[in-house]
Amino acid sequence: MAEAQNIPVGSTTAGSIAVAAESTVATRMSAPPSFDVADFPVPHGREEEWRFTPLERLRGLHDGTATATGGVKVTVEAPEGVVVETVGRDDARLGRAGTPADRVAAQAYSAFERASVVTVPKETVLTEPVRIAVHGEGGTAYAHQVVELGAFAEAVVVIDHTGDAVLAANVEYVLGDGAKLTVVSVQDWDDKAVHAAQYDALVGRDASFKSVIVTFGGDVVRLHPRVTYAGPGGEAELFGLYFTDAGQHQEHRLLVDHNVPHCKSNVAYKGALQGDGAHAVWIGDVLIEAKAEGTDTYEMNRNLVLTDGARVDSVPNLEIETGEIVGAGHASATGRFDDEQLFYLMARGIPEQDARRLVVRGFFAELVQQIGVPDIEERLLAKIEEELEAAVA
Repeated sequence: MAEAQNIPVGSTTAGSIAVAAESTVATRMSAPPSFDVADFPVPHGREEEWRFTPLERLRGLHDGTATATGGVKVTVEAPEGVVVETVGRDDARLGRAGTPADRVAAQAYSAFERASVVTVPKETVLTEPVRIAVHGEGGTAYAHQVVELGAFAEAVVVIDHTGDAVLAANVEYVLGDGAKLTVVSVQDWDDKAVHAAQYDALVGRDASFKSVIVTFGGDVVRLHPRVTYAGPGGEAELFGLYFTDAGQHQEHRLLVDHNVPHCKSNVAYKGALQGDGAHAVWIGDVLIEAKAEGTDTYEMNRNLVLTDGARVDSVPNLEIETGEIVGAGHASATGRFDDEQLFYLMARGIPEQDARRLVVRGFFAELVQQIGVPDIEERLLAKIEEELEAAVA
């Protein structure tokens, strides 16, 4: 797909670049970040951070009426050397990576009873992934998860969401200096599930963080990845893949806050939509603070609309408060199948339905390869194939 905007009916793509702007990413929120839910007004849908979200489908997560009934089971499988703990709310390791940025995240932080902490000791290099399974068993739950890597440790963590639940959660990733962490978060919920979560990553000096978020299931999924840096030389890569079906609302709202000098970030999300009422929202916020000289950043979102009746809202925002940067840019494109690609394949004897499947597979292939966990890659490719059978059969 070309970078030029190609917007079908029912889709919007907008973006902004501001230099030394008075209205920064932080001030677009209805309230400053806080651990106290009382510091956030109940959203009404007119606020910038809520204007795309179907509040009536959040099952009370946004207004305090959702009562915790213990609706998820969390299990952790970890290689030898990894420390897995269940801790109380008073544990000093909680809340270090970031502060809740909206009312749902604050509600989750105020309501969870026990948290899971996974620690990879310093200089430990894992050859097998840590696997965290979050399975919904009905009901409403609030959860908190911390993954911490010591200095120069390396790990891959897979967080797999399945079953049926109404879940609000905060997940923290804390990377020590020189650490390398890859996180793969899969949302493969049942059709009626609701999932709202804030993911906070604190990237240490010369550390590398890679996030791959894959969203297929659920009635409403609203994820808010956020990255800040604890020292110069940090790198963050945020990748995402989503396939939005009829009636589903899938929303990914990102913030990369370049708050220290000489750090890098790269964001790439791709989505496909099919069916009446399918709605995908992607908000990509990158803030380069005045003290963040030497920043190098880029963000991109691409969407492929497979059928009529689907809607995309894609809004990249880049705010720069210093001119002393290496590079900064963003792009967004939304469109239907590329007729030239289809013609090329069909001219070589490939039937139209098979050609369409090949185009979509190729559209997602680059991001699937970023996962780096063979069994997860195979599972997601099979899931994409299953979705395509319904989309272009």
